[in-house]
Amino acid sequence: MVFALEEINRNSTLLPGVKLGYRILDSCFNSLWALQAALSLIGGDAHSCGQSVPLLIGAASSTTTLILSRILGPFSVPLISYLASCPCLSDRYKFPNVFRTIPSDVYQARAMAQLAIRFRWTWIGAVVINNDYGNLAVQTFQRETQGKGVCLEFIETVGRETIVSDARRAALKIQASTAKVILIFCWYTDVKKVFLELAKINVTNRQFLASEAWSTSDELLNDLAISKVASGVLGVAIRSSKIPGFENYLRSLHPTRRPEDDFLREFWGMEFGCSPGATQSQAKASLPPCSGKESLEEVQNHFTDTSQLRVAYNVYLAVYATAHALHSLLSCPNRDSSSGRTSSCSSSKQIKPFELLQTLNKVNVTTPQGERFFFQGADIPAKYDLVNWQNTHEGSLKLVLIGRVDGFDLHLNESAIEWNTGSNQVPVSVCSESCPPGTRKANRKGKPPCCFDCIPCAEGEISNQTGSLLCEHCPSEFWSNVEQTACIPRQLDFLSFNETLGITLTTAAVSGAAVTTAVFVLFLYYHQTPVVRANNSELSFLLLLSLKLCFLCSLVFIGRPSVWTCRFQQAAFGISFVLCVSCLLVKTLVVLAVFRSARPGAGALMKWFGPGQQRGSVCLFTSIQIIICATWLSLSPPVPQRDLGFQGSKVTLECAMSSVVGFSLVLGYIGLLACTCLLLAFFARKLPDNFNEAKLITFSMLIFCAVWVAFVPAYVSSPGKYVVAVEIFAILASSYGLLFCIFAPKCFIILLRPEKNTKKHLMPGVMHWFMFASMSWFSWLFTLRLCSVPLLLLVGFVGSQLGLRLGLQMVQTATCSRWGTPSDKGLFKEGDVVIGGLFSLFYNPPVKDNSFTELPHNKHCTGLEYLPLQYIYAMVFALEEINHSTTLLPGVQLGYHIRDSCALPSWAMQAALSLVGGNSATCDLTAPAMSSGDQPVPLIIGGSSSITAIILSRILGPLSIPLMSYTASCPCLSDRLQYPNFFRTMPSDIYQARAIAQLAIRLNWTWIGAVIANNDYGHVAIKVFQEETQGAGVCLAFIETLQRENIEMDARRAALTIQASTAKVILIFTWYTDVRELFLQLDNINVTDRQFLASEAWSTSGNLLQDPITSKVASGVLGVAIRSSAIPGFAHFVRSLNPSLRPDDKFLWEFWEMVFGCSPGASPLSTSSPSPTDRLSQKASLPPCSGIESLEEVQNQFTDTSQLRVTYNVYLAVYATAHALHSLLSCPNRDSSSGNHGSTCSSPKQIKPFEVLHHLNNLNFTTPQGDIFYFQEGETPAKYDLVNWQSTPEGSLKLVLIGRVDGFDLHLNQSAIQWSTGSNQVPVSVCSENCIPGFRKANRKGEPLCCFDCIPCAEGEISNQTGSLICERCPSEFWSNVKRTACIPRQLDFLSFNETLGIILATVAVSGVSVTTAVFVVFIYYRQTPMVRANNSELSFLLLLSLKLCFLCSLVFIGRPSVWTCRFQQAAFGISFVLCVSCLQVKTIVVLAAFRSTQPGAGALMKWFGPGQQRGSVCLFSCIQVFICIIWLSLSPPVPQADLAIPGLKVTLKCAMSSVVGFSLVLGYIGLLACTSLLLAFLARKLPDNFNEAKLITFSMLIFCAVWVAFVPAYVSSPGKYTVAVEVFAILASSFGLLLCIFAPKCFIILLRPEKNTKKHLMAR
Repeated sequence: MVFALEEINRNSTLLPGVKLGYRILDSCFNSLWALQAALSLIGGDAHSCGQSVPLLIGAASSTTTLILSRILGPFSVPLISYLASCPCLSDRYKFPNVFRTIPSDVYQARAMAQLAIRFRWTWIGAVVINNDYGNLAVQTFQRETQGKGVCLEFIETVGRETIVSDARRAALKIQASTAKVILIFCWYTDVKKVFLELAKINVTNRQFLASEAWSTSDELLNDLAISKVASGVLGVAIRSSKIPGFENYLRSLHPTRRPEDDFLREFWGMEFGCSPGATQSQAKASLPPCSGKESLEEVQNHFTDTSQLRVAYNVYLAVYATAHALHSLLSCPNRDSSSGRTSSCSSSKQIKPFELLQTLNKVNVTTPQGERFFFQGADIPAKYDLVNWQNTHEGSLKLVLIGRVDGFDLHLNESAIEWNTGSNQVPVSVCSESCPPGTRKANRKGKPPCCFDCIPCAEGEISNQTGSLLCEHCPSEFWSNVEQTACIPRQLDFLSFNETLGITLTTAAVSGAAVTTAVFVLFLYYHQTPVVRANNSELSFLLLLSLKLCFLCSLVFIGRPSVWTCRFQQAAFGISFVLCVSCLLVKTLVVLAVFRSARPGAGALMKWFGPGQQRGSVCLFTSIQIIICATWLSLSPPVPQRDLGFQGSKVTLECAMSSVVGFSLVLGYIGLLACTCLLLAFFARKLPDNFNEAKLITFSMLIFCAVWVAFVPAYVSSPGKYVVAVEIFAILASSYGLLFCIFAPKCFIILLRPEKNTKKHLMPGVMHWFMFASMSWFSWLFTLRLCSVPLLLLVGFVGSQLGLRLGLQMVQTATCSRWGTPSDKGLFKEGDVVIGGLFSLFYNPPVKDNSFTELPHNKHCTGLEYLPLQYIYAMVFALEEINHSTTLLPGVQLGYHIRDSCALPSWAMQAALSLVGGNSATCDLTAPAMSSGDQPVPLIIGGSSSITAIILSRILGPLSIPLMSYTASCPCLSDRLQYPNFFRTMPSDIYQARAIAQLAIRLNWTWIGAVIANNDYGHVAIKVFQEETQGAGVCLAFIETLQRENIEMDARRAALTIQASTAKVILIFTWYTDVRELFLQLDNINVTDRQFLASEAWSTSGNLLQDPITSKVASGVLGVAIRSSAIPGFAHFVRSLNPSLRPDDKFLWEFWEMVFGCSPGASPLSTSSPSPTDRLSQKASLPPCSGIESLEEVQNQFTDTSQLRVTYNVYLAVYATAHALHSLLSCPNRDSSSGNHGSTCSSPKQIKPFEVLHHLNNLNFTTPQGDIFYFQEGETPAKYDLVNWQSTPEGSLKLVLIGRVDGFDLHLNQSAIQWSTGSNQVPVSVCSENCIPGFRKANRKGEPLCCFDCIPCAEGEISNQTGSLICERCPSEFWSNVKRTACIPRQLDFLSFNETLGIILATVAVSGVSVTTAVFVVFIYYRQTPMVRANNSELSFLLLLSLKLCFLCSLVFIGRPSVWTCRFQQAAFGISFVLCVSCLQVKTIVVLAAFRSTQPGAGALMKWFGPGQQRGSVCLFSCIQVFICIIWLSLSPPVPQADLAIPGLKVTLKCAMSSVVGFSLVLGYIGLLACTSLLLAFLARKLPDNFNEAKLITFSMLIFCAVWVAFVPAYVSSPGKYTVAVEVFAILASSFGLLLCIFAPKCFIILLRPEKNTKKHLMAR
């Protein structure tokens, strides 16, 4: 500071000619010392000769700065702090004189939040000091990271007083936490304790984020004990800067050159241990004197270290800011223009603090370092350094600059950072790894949003970003790729010639055409034969041609649909089949006609069925179909269209039927002809068979009809391209049916039975029939009825344009009258204490007179309103009731002064000042009151509107005069700091908005529209409503605002919005006049189906209730109303009012004239105006009243006391005032709180307003109605009525009480509500219906949270609640049910004897046992034969026994696994197969040995392979396997275990191999024996066949090895129970292979070739 001042004093451009001095005092880190020092500086002391300072640079702590600012604020002394960073100091309203050169802590918290977001640290722990510094910082951090996916796992607080235990607790929390990044907002001393505790428990793998309070602490950096813990710290530090020349200045300091510098002298003694001179204090006298050679040139400490000037630079900036402010002030040409003083500038000796304060607010300069400097309110632009703690070679830590913060911009050299791991890799600190594309986040229940699972997107949904919250549905023409990361165009799918189905159908169609052509050629070749010529050969050829067309037309349906193929295929199909069926129909008719014409009298019948008529009939029938097709294809032809309705990556391109009627007519006409043909053929069934085709046609038509009847449901239900395949199949099936049924018998006769293709063979049956016909009568009837198909017409509704009624609304203003002009318009009654009343009685202000030729005259308002008049008399009634009370204010008479405010703030202000100051024309307050209304009042009941209440409260506040409002509901008036004198008996609008929000939540209305007044009333209410419903699933579909000035246009716009909206519930916060216009506009467009929610401003409006338009639009309104209450005796009081009893009551006089149209008599009212007016002459013309007029029978708003709402608020206000006065006047310690009055109580005439104010704040009493009443910071407990507008039989609306609101409690009689629909059913107003259990919500992109789709839960997931946000995974032992609503236990699945596969395998095993037993019996029976005795019969029997065991052991694998079956099955399997293979191996060895022994010198070989050795070998081989099985099953046996890894409802219970090694050894040993046996058998292949089994054994071993080699991969890859099935199959296959390969040839010889079962045959070779 001194250096900067001396630098400025030497500056020729900054403050030239002005020398700056300084007075610097020590605050001793104590707020009281700082306060004393500050007062000494600004007030002057002995050291300054009384000279005060205009500005202070100081207060190193925020607490001290707060205290100094409060004390120095009234003196307007600026205070510039260099280290106070509390965000609270930014409040210019509270601290207008504070400036600072250090940024607010808000900015460093924002910078640290940006660091966390940049490095993707989403899971962070926090340790904060337990005071405002820590709490505000972490709140700001959370606010900045909100919505960015950053969560705090924990927040640990440490206190200065309990730092040891708190540090230990925080260290253990960090150790247990999964967060790898820890944020610390503490002082460096607290951080040191935490680091030491972390070092004790060896926690060295955390990355710390440091606040500026400890990020540059040398004590921490140089402490080796914490270097392992704190390595890599990343922190925010106060911006450092260079101050040129400052280091030289410091090192040149010497006490000899600054003899008055006590601070330097003491520092010198500490540094050098000597006393610089004799003027030292007594404590320093013991130090040796300095030699004079001492210097700071070589001293290295904090004082001389200028490498990083942080706080020092802030002090430097503060001095320069002060200098520039002084420079601007002293060089001002218009220095005092703003204050009205002279324009000449005073000298520097006359600087006022407030002048310097104003100039500091405008400082904008460039520092000597070239930086722009200015104040934004109290703050400077936020600038920080970003620092990193890096390891040095000595093991300590050093501070490295790695970036900076400028306002909201973060500049970071990321490559320069050394992290806690020692590398340059950014540490990862997340609760859950971010979900890759193709998946979405699913929050874990009860965990922060940062902890989630990654759920794969469903088919048709994608997420193409990392960390997606939801999967987006692909557009209808797209589908998700395999990875679910992108929407790819759906592939066009149609029945093509390249796919198997298309090729099959094409082959069938071409084959049909070919067969038809062959038949056609055959008939053409044999056209002269009787079979062809019979039954009209011409129609047969035409029929074959039409059948060929039918086959060929089916090909048109295959391939990519186009406009022309879609049209042609249906036309070709319809015409071809009609041509075909027409031929059959005509053929049948001709047959019937031929045989009918043989009857007597029917000879002329055949002339109607000649060749020409036959052709004509076919043409006629076909032409009708052609007309149908032409009409259909002209009006509404089929068009190629993509069928997007089916989900999948493929979209079917099909010919869409634009008109189902046309297609139905085509099919229907074919069906009609076919049914007719079937009926006629049935009639001809008894004609001669040889010549009659009727039976063939009947059978063919039955097939035809059956095919096409089955076609209809198959066609309708088939998906995609299979619709086309079904139609083609129907065409081909019916065509083949006709072809084979009619022409196959004929072709059979022509080609294979030519002897029957003669006229002789065909005619006998005909002659026999003619004889039968001559003896009996046969009649038949043929009726053909054509039906017409009715056409369907669509009727459209044409809307007419709606006319909207126009209207104008004028906003009138009034000119305030001359201040101080007495006004006698009011209601006055004197008393011991007078209460002021202010009411908006008249609503029509006078016309302004701006002639400027005379003083403005304060004319009276006109247009008396009934309700405010009722409020006035409620006040009068309450006061009179209190005056008659013996317990409340006994002996004290209360008076009243009541004035009209004309509903204008300016009038209300004048009336209020008249009330509190008296209405006397003189300023002599000691003069006696000369007229009514002169006595000042200590309290005013008034302020009918919030604006008026705000103005009056600000004016009356400095006078401490209480203002008690009965209708002002603005939430802003709850601020006791701004409105300490304001009270109200009306709840704040916040409470009614909360009540309406509770109604919406309770009635499950989640989609609501809002219409509000475009002012504070509407905006604050809707804001509170949104805050209350946040998180409850309630959304606003729209918010429309209404402005009083252009209400008609706004109301029309709002009405159209309501009409267009899907919201069925509309919330309205505005005045009843605006609501009336809105209802009028809604009526014009016939919107009558909405449910309205009403605010108290219009919920009880009589004007709306009585309006016929309202009854159509707004029936069922549900609203919040001011609480109503009865006032006993008030109704009688009102009706007993009479001007004759109250001659001075001007308000009652005027009301009487309005109601009865007569003048009550001579009254002061006639002279109320200073000059004659038109109103006076009008009154004079009224006839005098008779005196019998009374209010007893009058019915209007004034006399209606059925629901007293605002009236009751006025009544409460009067009683509240009376109880406060009672407490005040009965006070034993009345003035103890003020401390400046006597202890005796004064009389009621001496009551001070501030005393009433004090007692109102402590008020608590019981009203005459029994309610507890008190003020909570000027507010009454919120109480409302809930009302409902219900229809009456007369068609109007009435107000019905259906509940109440008490504070935050809602009491509602829901059964009493009549809704807008007229029923008792609650209307539904939702954007999306709530998702049922089994589904989850998926928010629609860009739409509110209330608008969502319901996505079915995936398999294995459930949602068992309505409106679930996520589907929860079932535990591993459970699976979701079909509806996905519950987790049900997974069914145990295993290979059982009850299922098909188990039955088959068991049957095969039993069959194997049976066959083996049969072979065994055969061998026993034929045991003496050479075939059995050869090759060691004993081993053969043992081999059969082992094979039987192999078949039987396979049965152990089937059935529910248990502990013993799991062990036994593997042991039985292994031992049985080893026994089997051992027998084969020994048999092979014996054969080899037998033939080997015949060689010279090998005679003794057989002694090693005698019967005993053979048995021993088999036992040895088997015992090895037994030994392996025992060890395996003893150490790690298979156990039954459910395989939960495979998803699905069924879980396989299988024998889990605990040791794969054991199982491998069992299989390996079997394989070793099998391979050995195979090798030995291969070596014996050239031995004599008759006696040699080697080839059989070779072949059986090949099968055995092949089966088990294939078994291994099949066993490993098979899922679930099929693993067991594979093993059983391998056992059975290999067993059957051995059985059949070895024993089948022997059984064949024994049973079927006994001649070969001789020793001679066996020994032949």
